[in-house]
Amino acid sequence: MEQKNAMNKPAARPAAAAAPKSESKGGGSSSFAVIAILAAFVVSVLIFIFILGDGSHFQGGNHDNNPLAGDYFGVVYKGGPVVPVLMTMFLCVFIFSIERALTISRAKGSKSIETFVRTIRQKLNVNDITGAIATCDQQKGSVANVVRAGLVKYQEMSRERNMEKDQKVLAIQKEIEESTALELPMLEKNLVIISTLASVATLTGLIGTVLGMIKAFSALAQGGAPDAVGLANGISEALINTALGIGTSALAIVAYNFFTSKIDELTYSIDEAGFSIIQTFAAQHGETDHSHPA
Repeated sequence: MEQKNAMNKPAARPAAAAAPKSESKGGGSSSFAVIAILAAFVVSVLIFIFILGDGSHFQGGNHDNNPLAGDYFGVVYKGGPVVPVLMTMFLCVFIFSIERALTISRAKGSKSIETFVRTIRQKLNVNDITGAIATCDQQKGSVANVVRAGLVKYQEMSRERNMEKDQKVLAIQKEIEESTALELPMLEKNLVIISTLASVATLTGLIGTVLGMIKAFSALAQGGAPDAVGLANGISEALINTALGIGTSALAIVAYNFFTSKIDELTYSIDEAGFSIIQTFAAQHGETDHSHPA
């Protein structure tokens, strides 16, 4: 028992040493998210003030007046202070969609996933584990990293002579599962931001709609003749915010579902390759060597 404990202690150290690396990756991703959101807000405010609010889009050169006929910049400006908030959300969806697209593209590797998995299965069928590992090194990406970890464990278990068949198979399966658990969170990073924007954008647009309608009814409630300009501005603010909120939410929903489906494809490819590794090992290297007495 003391020998077993001595053998198990060193194995626990690499996991502890790897923790700061994953924490640094998570910290870097969080920093990127914060910087991206702040940058999107600054850009949105600048566009709202200096481009949409430019006097050339309004009658008399004053943004307090009605926008010129057919000038949509002035119409959007009349959406009020909620517009830059909605623009920030729209830019965030755009930024994080590009970031997720690049990340998932890198996770796939240099070649298509279908070709990679097919090549791995062909190598396994002829028991060419070294060639399969070399294929993973060429492919790169998250899927290749998980498959490579399983193949390395495959080689280790094939040289093991003091373990039962089921123990070897479980060891390979556990290695694949642990590698998958380390890789998949990086693929799902920032998707929660996109899914949150899908809900928040609609609610923010609704807030802008309510504020615009309040302004419109305030113009109607004035004594004497109704303030036509105030009524038009209030209705414009309500409609602009509704359109921006719904449009941003729709884009976020489409992006979230698209990237989720891509991640599911990668997960399926990992499962397929892992199943092939386990089945091949069970068929070719599953027997225990009992030639040495216990």
